[in-house]
Amino acid sequence: MWCKNCNIETNKAVCPVCGTATKEDIPTEVYWCNECKTPVIQEVNQADKGECPCCGKKIKYLTTDLRPVFPEERLLLEILLEKTPNSLVEQSVWAVNSRYYIDGKSYSLPSKLFQTADTEAITRKYEANKENNSYDGFDRYIKKFVEANRRRLDYLKDESFRFVQNAASRFDEEHIVISFSGGKDSTVTTDVVTKALSNPSLVHIFGDTTLEFPSTIEYVERFIEDHPQAIFQIAKNYEQDFYDVCEDIGPPARMMRWCCSMFKTGPITRVINSLYRNQQILTFYGIRKAESVSRSKYNRIEDDAESVKIQQQTVASPIFFWKDLDIWLYMLSEKIDFNSAYRLGYDRVGCWCCPNNNQRAQFLSRIYMPEKSKKWRDFLIEFAKKIGKPDTEEYIDTGKWKARQGGNGLTAATDVKIKFTNCTAEEHAKIYRLVRPFDDEFIGMFVPFGRVAPELGNKLLNEVLVLDVRTNVPILSIQPFGQEDYEYSVKIKTMNVKDHDDLQRMAAYQVRKFNACRKCLKCESICYSGAISINGDSYYIDPEKCVHCKMCVTAKYLDGGCMMDKYLRTK
Repeated sequence: MWCKNCNIETNKAVCPVCGTATKEDIPTEVYWCNECKTPVIQEVNQADKGECPCCGKKIKYLTTDLRPVFPEERLLLEILLEKTPNSLVEQSVWAVNSRYYIDGKSYSLPSKLFQTADTEAITRKYEANKENNSYDGFDRYIKKFVEANRRRLDYLKDESFRFVQNAASRFDEEHIVISFSGGKDSTVTTDVVTKALSNPSLVHIFGDTTLEFPSTIEYVERFIEDHPQAIFQIAKNYEQDFYDVCEDIGPPARMMRWCCSMFKTGPITRVINSLYRNQQILTFYGIRKAESVSRSKYNRIEDDAESVKIQQQTVASPIFFWKDLDIWLYMLSEKIDFNSAYRLGYDRVGCWCCPNNNQRAQFLSRIYMPEKSKKWRDFLIEFAKKIGKPDTEEYIDTGKWKARQGGNGLTAATDVKIKFTNCTAEEHAKIYRLVRPFDDEFIGMFVPFGRVAPELGNKLLNEVLVLDVRTNVPILSIQPFGQEDYEYSVKIKTMNVKDHDDLQRMAAYQVRKFNACRKCLKCESICYSGAISINGDSYYIDPEKCVHCKMCVTAKYLDGGCMMDKYLRTK
């Protein structure tokens, strides 16, 4: 095996010089031991593959990944399978997605079952039997699971600790941050990083999206209490209400998750800016390759401007190559407290109403959060009616709403359309429609292009000039303009540049921002100099901080110049 950092050959999975994994992604499979009633993680090319480390008996291939089924979920499973409640208390129960393994035997629950299940009847049966539920059998199997996978656990700890130490060696201790979501992956990442660096006083940032599971908030409170030395920061958008935004631009969908920027990335950016201003930091994330196709394309250490959501960050992922079963092996063996939503059967814990949630997750929410679930479904049905869907309940209950794209049927969709006419009196000039009066906020939108110089424009016309920061030559003329077809409008003229069309396109992006801005906070996250701030209804670019990189008006970083273009664009 080869270390890319040191350019040396070694027979170890981790370089003895720099601590970098020589072969980070070691393929594994999950086998089953009928004797021990436990899953065994085996490397694909393992020499003693097919043999249980505990009893030495032959084991059989089971699946690629797995998670434990806690007694709370096991009871619910018994009801769904129409078995006697608590009849599986002595069985070893595991799962992957909606496929369950009871003592190694497979049971698959169809998505339709979760969609049509009578949740009220199931809840009554669950409540009547939960007092008799027991952890005795579960605890015995978990103990055996940890024992059978000790070698895998030692590898995971050794490799991840060395990775953390190597990544952190390039940063001062005060510039190291842990992103904490309250989910299992960030929980393990926190523990790995803290132990690897022997530092319980690291900065943790929790993004409270306002759509968290109740159990997530409870877990965060426990974590803070149990880790008094940790510097714990909570990032939250106090200015926006999720339902109000949904009413305006529609609920988030799989390909249109505006909520991430508005309620998570944006608020976290603000906390980072308040702590570090424009200093580069190292953030440890609980990102894993196995979670999704999009995440499989990430690098384990990432600082590319196109890939990192918050520009001040270098992102490192200690558990990037871990599977679900690795996560549970670590947590259960290290006896780490975790979010109790996993005990109920959720395999992912984020926003409880996320469009990426499957039918099983939605079913669980109807069981455990009936009031929240009903409110969300009622809203979605009213939204479906508003945009003209004929069979609204089917559209919502089958999950078709998650695949919607653009702003069809929404009044707000008109705000992202750039309407203009070419000025017949001047070359390279366009007259743009504005949805509100020309003001100082609009003029401030052009700070990224250069020095805004209102004193040099024609005062009778209220003209403002923008000067190139290098040459001090005017490149833009901006002035309010009376246009017959538009209630409010502005004339923008480009000058003294080689590519007028390119500059005019970027100017049009700022017109779109002014017209369509919903304070999503995406621009704040893109600006690594911290020049862009959104306070209340005001969008402000600080000319003293702006470095004129033009990332905020470049489609490579922000398609269409405004995130709302993606969410409100219509065919």
